[in-house]
This record gives sequence, structure tokens and C-alpha cells, in this order.
Amino acid sequence: MSHTRIIIRGRIPQRRGESAAGNVFAPAKTKKKKEINMRKLLLSLALSFIAPFAWGQVSQTTTTTTTTDAGGTITEFTPGNTIVLRESSGPMNYRFGKTVVYTTKSGKTLTDADVRTKIRVGVPVHVHFTGEGDARVVDRVIVDQD
Repeated sequence: MSHTRIIIRGRIPQRRGESAAGNVFAPAKTKKKKEINMRKLLLSLALSFIAPFAWGQVSQTTTTTTTTDAGGTITEFTPGNTIVLRESSGPMNYRFGKTVVYTTKSGKTLTDADVRTKIRVGVPVHVHFTGEGDARVVDRVIVDQD
């Protein structure tokens, strides 16, 4: 079978795997280069997916919540909202948290009816709260009388 070749600017176009004279040779080096390039590409892709995990930093934040106790006599009481105690240092305002437990000094939990009758102005109580300043949030009120 004979092939017609077109000469462009004094050069014979070659097909892959042929010399200028038309002799066929084995393209072994080209195949190896392709394999090496493919391996490099795959290795690069694999490393690009792994790298963020290898150099990623893990940070940990620890929050410490301190519960403080205070005691005094109730001077103002708004159920579910605020309580003001007269303490030795002066009047202190406290906000109620989402859930507040009312108990007696012996540990008995008060019912809603008991809270309405026992928690009032003039009664000595202790409160458990978190936070400081205007951000004191009460989670437990302990009535000093049983």
C-alpha cells in the first residue's frame, strides 16, 4: 500500500511512530513518558486531597462555668423575671434563667403553689447563680426556712 505524502515547506509530515524516511519504529520512550506523566498526575491529585488533613490544625475551646452562691432577704420579686436581694454589701439584682428550681434548706423541691406562698418580700433565701455584674443568672433559689 502506498501513501501519498504532502511536502510543506520542504518537510515531510510524519505520523507518530514513523521516521522521515517512512520507516516504522517502536515508540517505547513515548509510552514510558506517558506512564510517568500519568503517575505524577495521580500522585499530585492524591496529595492535593490529603494535604489539608495532614496540615490542618485542631483547636479546642474549654469553657468553665462557675456557680456562685449568695444569700440575703428578698426586697423585690418578679416571678420568672428578676429577684433583688438585700445582702451585706447592699442590694443585688439577679435574673432568672430558663429553668429555676425552688427548694427548701432540707432539699425538698417546692411546687408552684408553694412558690407563690413561700417566695415573697422579706423572706431570707440563698441563690445559685452564674455570671457577674448585671449578667447574674439564677438557676436555683433555696428558701432558708423549711
